[in-house]
Amino acid sequence: MMLQEIFAGCTAKPLLAEEPMAKHTSFRIGGPADLMAMPQSEQELQQLLQRAGEAKVPVTLIGNGSNLLVRDKGIRGLVIKLGNMLNDIAVDGCMLTFGSGVSLAAASRKAAELGLSGMEFAVGIPGSIGGAVYMNAGAYDGEMAKVVTGVRVMELDGTISELPAAALDFGYRHTALQGSGKIVTAVTVRLTAGDKQAIADKMADFSNRRITKQPLELPSAGSMFKRPPGYFAGTLIDQTGLKGYTVGGAQVSEKHAGFVVNIGGATAADVLQLICDVQDKVFAAHGVHLEPEVLVLGEE
Repeated sequence: MMLQEIFAGCTAKPLLAEEPMAKHTSFRIGGPADLMAMPQSEQELQQLLQRAGEAKVPVTLIGNGSNLLVRDKGIRGLVIKLGNMLNDIAVDGCMLTFGSGVSLAAASRKAAELGLSGMEFAVGIPGSIGGAVYMNAGAYDGEMAKVVTGVRVMELDGTISELPAAALDFGYRHTALQGSGKIVTAVTVRLTAGDKQAIADKMADFSNRRITKQPLELPSAGSMFKRPPGYFAGTLIDQTGLKGYTVGGAQVSEKHAGFVVNIGGATAADVLQLICDVQDKVFAAHGVHLEPEVLVLGEE
């Protein structure tokens, strides 16, 4: 039976066959998904997961695709994109609950509008708040671990539960959600009352730093490597003389060596080869192993 026939009765529309993943990642790289669905509610998500389970169709979940490299042969089975889903925001004093599809920038701006401090660091980080919790995203000494009190998750069988922050095992670019099969559908954060102008000033400063220092004008997946203990990845790469180093259409950014950018027509193979080259050269020069923080999905 064709994949489209298996999911034909589902209310999540559209169902996109052979959908290029390059259209759904900030890197603008990636082969086709056999089938892509973009549910708009928990009910639609449950329906897709239950149908996939019954038919034994593999499921891959993505958010906004901002921290993602999809290999050139694409992804088999069903890809569920959550980036457009669950955009509700609920306010209870200093506690805010966001649907997992709310962008980090929008979450940060909502907190600022309410005079609540704690989300300023997130104003320039691309992606959804669900994906940010999954990766424990952070910047400028802030990270999701410092503000999250709990999450609502759905299992691959459609079961829904609530998890406190303590169950998430937050670490540097790590949570227990990774590899668990659990899907974040809502995130609750606890913030502190602050001065609206001070919050706005801090957000403007962080935004300006990003604009002036990061290669936002070219497709990328954000910072490519985790920060090695005692070092900064971008500094090590720069000191190794690799700014501008190019493989095919992939390049170590000339503006910020911690970023790999798509200068035109880059393939996932180009990026993966560049990552290996950078790792080898930095290790040879400094004895430090760089570990990618970007998620790699799909068939080689």
